[in-house]
Amino acid sequence: MTGDAKDLPAWAEQVRRTYLGAEASMFLLHLNVFDRIAHGDELYTLTEFLARVLLAGNKDNIVVYDPASGVRFLKGTDAISHFDDLPTRKRPAEVLPALESLLMSADSTALIVPYVGVLTPAGTPALLSEQDRINIITMHRWSLARQLAARDNVIFLITESLPEVSPQLVANPMVSAVEVPLPDADVRAAVIRRADPSIGDGEVERLARHTAGLRAVQVESVLTPRPTEGLDDKERLAFIESLLGDSPDAADRARKLSQLTADMGPDEIRHLINPGGAPDGSPGDASESRTDPFAEVIELVHQRKRQIIEKECHGLIEFLEPRHDLSAVGGNEGIKVELRAIAERVKAGDINRVPMGLLFVGPMGSGKTFVANAFIKESGITAVRLKNFRSKWVGATEANLEKVLNMVRSLGPIVLVIDEGDRAFGGATGESDGGTSSRVIARLKEFMSDPQNRGRVLFILMTNRPDKLDVDIKRAGRLDRKIPFFYPDREPEVEAILGALMRRYGIERTFEWDAERERTSSRLVGYSSADLEAVVLLANDNADVQVSADVLAAAIDDYLPPRDSEMLEYMELLAVFETSRRSLLPERFKDIDTADLQTRLRTLRALRNF
Repeated sequence: MTGDAKDLPAWAEQVRRTYLGAEASMFLLHLNVFDRIAHGDELYTLTEFLARVLLAGNKDNIVVYDPASGVRFLKGTDAISHFDDLPTRKRPAEVLPALESLLMSADSTALIVPYVGVLTPAGTPALLSEQDRINIITMHRWSLARQLAARDNVIFLITESLPEVSPQLVANPMVSAVEVPLPDADVRAAVIRRADPSIGDGEVERLARHTAGLRAVQVESVLTPRPTEGLDDKERLAFIESLLGDSPDAADRARKLSQLTADMGPDEIRHLINPGGAPDGSPGDASESRTDPFAEVIELVHQRKRQIIEKECHGLIEFLEPRHDLSAVGGNEGIKVELRAIAERVKAGDINRVPMGLLFVGPMGSGKTFVANAFIKESGITAVRLKNFRSKWVGATEANLEKVLNMVRSLGPIVLVIDEGDRAFGGATGESDGGTSSRVIARLKEFMSDPQNRGRVLFILMTNRPDKLDVDIKRAGRLDRKIPFFYPDREPEVEAILGALMRRYGIERTFEWDAERERTSSRLVGYSSADLEAVVLLANDNADVQVSADVLAAAIDDYLPPRDSEMLEYMELLAVFETSRRSLLPERFKDIDTADLQTRLRTLRALRNF
C-alpha cells in the first residue's frame, strides 16, 4: 500500500495511511462490503479491489480464505510454495494454524478473510462453540503479533455488520475498523454513465440524486434489468409507445422506458406510465402530456428503490407515502403553524434552523400519526417508518438497528418515524435482555445527537406515554421540539375537525354549525379525533345523500366512546409536562402551575400504578 494513492476511495486512503503510519496491520472492513467498488473505468468486488488495486504493486503474496469455499492464492511466490496444500482445506481448525504459520514466516503477504463473522461470531463466550472461541483467540493473537508489521504483512477481515463480529476483535485497539460507505452521488453518477452512456449529463445528475441509498450494483440493476418471460423487446416498445401516444418526446421516452421495464409485465408498465388509464390501454384522464419527459424514469427508479431497500432491510423499515398535507388537518392551528415553518426550512435547506427531532405526545386518538403523515407530505421529503427491529438472536437487534441507521443516513434528507416510541425504546434500565436495550438506546442516542445529521435526518417519535422513554433521549439536541396533542375542548375546534373529516371523505352536510351547535359539536367536546371520525362515518352510513343535523345528532346519540377518564387525564398531563413551548398548550393548561402539575401526576401514578 505504498503505491500511487490517486483516485482511491476515501476509505481506502484511510487504510493506506493507517498502514503506512504503522498504526495497524489488521483491518476490519464493514458495511458496504458486498458492493462493487468504482475505480477508474472499472467496477471491482471488494476482494478484487484489494488484490488488483490497493495491494497489487506492493504485496508479493495475496491469499483469500473464504469459510465456505476455502483458500485461494491470488498471487504467490516461491516463499509460500510449501503451503500448496492449503486450497484443499476448508475447516478453520486446519486452515487457521496453517495461515498463521504462513503469516509468521513469509514476507510481503496479504490475507483477506470475507465473512469473518462466521469464524468469530459475537455472543456470550460460554455459549459459543469451542472452535469459535479458538478462532477468536487466534485472530486476536494475530492482531498483537509484531511479526506482521516486521514482515510487511497485512490482514483484511470483511463483514457487513460489526455487531456480528466478536467484540474482542471489534474493540481491539490493534484492529482498525474501517467503514466502506454506500456510494456517494459522484460514484452513482459514474455507475449510471457506465450502465447507459446515452443518458445526458443533466439526467445523470438527477438519477444520481434519486438513487441515494442504493449500492452500485443496485443502481446498475435498476438501469439494466434482466428480461423476464412476457413481452419481447419489440412488443414492449410498441406497447409503451401506445401508452404514451402523441406526448412530447414520446419516441425517446419509449426507448428509455423499454430498457428499464425489461423485467415488468404489461399491467406493471401500464400502471407506471398511465395509472389513471383505461384497462384497454386507452389514455384516460391521466395521459395528458407531461411537462417533464424524464418523469417516468424517475418514478420507476423510486419504485425500484423502495422495493430494493425494503427487501434489503428485511421489513425493518417501511416507506411512507401520505396522501394529505397539513391542509387536511382540522384544528390544531398552533401545531400546523409550527410544522409548516419546519417544512419550509427543510425545503429551503436552512439546516441550522431545522430541529434534530420532534416528539409528538398526547393521548391515543389525538391525531399524532395523521399530523405526522401530513407534515411529511407538506415537507416533500422521503420518509420511512421504523418497524420492529428487535430479535431473539444474540447480536441481531444491534445489527438490525445499525443496518437501519446506515440506510437512513445514506437516504438523507429523510424523516424517520417511530410510532409507539415507548415500546420501541423503553425499558433501558433493565438487564433481563442481556443489556440489549441499553446498547440499543445508547447507539440511538449517539445517532440522534450527531450534528452531521441535522437537516438530513429528522426524527419524529410518537408516544402517549413519554414517561416510559429514556430521559436522555428526550433532551434538546435529540428531540428538540416536544409537540403536545389534546382532545378538542371548544366547539369551534370540534367543528374544524369535523369539517376536515367531511372534506376528506367527500361528505356534504345540510346545516351550519352555528345554528345546530347545541345538538352537534357542543356534545362532542372532549372526544378524540378518532372518536370524531367514527361519529362522522356513522352519520354518513345513516344518511341518504347529505348529512343533516338530525342524522349527525342521532349518530352522536348512538356512538359510545371508550372512556378511562383517569388514564386520559394522566396522558394529557404528561403532554403538558413534556411540551417545549407554552404557546402550544390549550387555554386551560397555559397557566398551570408546575408544582400542581407534578402533584397531580404523582397522585394518578399512585392511584392507578401507571
